[in-house]
Amino acid sequence: MSLPDQLLLSDLLSHTVRCDLGLDHGPGVMAWMHPPVHRLLGWVSRPSALRMSRDVWRLNQCCGLSDQQVFVRGEPAVTDQVTLERLPTLMDAALLDRDGERIGSVVDLDFRPADGAILHYLIARSDPRLPGSSRWRLAPDRILDQQPGQIQTGLMGLDDLPMARASVRQDLLQRTQHWRDQLRSMGDRASDRLEGWLDDSPIDELRSESVRFTSDDEDEPREVSGPEVWDDESWDETPSRRRREDEDPWI
Repeated sequence: MSLPDQLLLSDLLSHTVRCDLGLDHGPGVMAWMHPPVHRLLGWVSRPSALRMSRDVWRLNQCCGLSDQQVFVRGEPAVTDQVTLERLPTLMDAALLDRDGERIGSVVDLDFRPADGAILHYLIARSDPRLPGSSRWRLAPDRILDQQPGQIQTGLMGLDDLPMARASVRQDLLQRTQHWRDQLRSMGDRASDRLEGWLDDSPIDELRSESVRFTSDDEDEPREVSGPEVWDDESWDETPSRRRREDEDPWI
């Protein structure tokens, strides 16, 4: 139940507050912070949905964290929602680029529970209530100016920031690009292997051998037989004619 070295504000607010007396003080609803020094001072819980009172807890009152509850020591400071709305905060502030155009909004922050130092602000391009939306990390030292409801930076766009969490669409695009790169790499390797096989194959040697064998065969003399010549004398001396002369003496 000990506290981690780093914690998201959304994780803290999603837990129900339980004091050392065992009382349930309800879920967290908002952060209590000091924007000029980028420090989280505490958080606010709502003990009842029927009352307008809110319980404010200092961060050093937090002593443990479980799966569903955050454990605190001591008693909270009781206030109302109207007073809390006057507290300065950078949550839900618009993030402006170098040209003063809105490129996102602050939807979460990463802080150190030991002293409340804010390590990063998490930026969303679209509505943070949409499931699976992307998150970018904005370090406090990249903020040029801050006013109620907006943060001025020197960014060209959100692509200048490191991504903390990719959306479903962004993750699908990254996976598709990775698969395309793998297929392209496989095709390049197959092409290189084919070119290497063609370079190492003895095609030129086989072609030279066939040319040499063809030229040797053409140099060999060939017998040319002319047409057979028949004369009357050789025809008269055939055995069939002599046989007819022996059988018939009158011929």
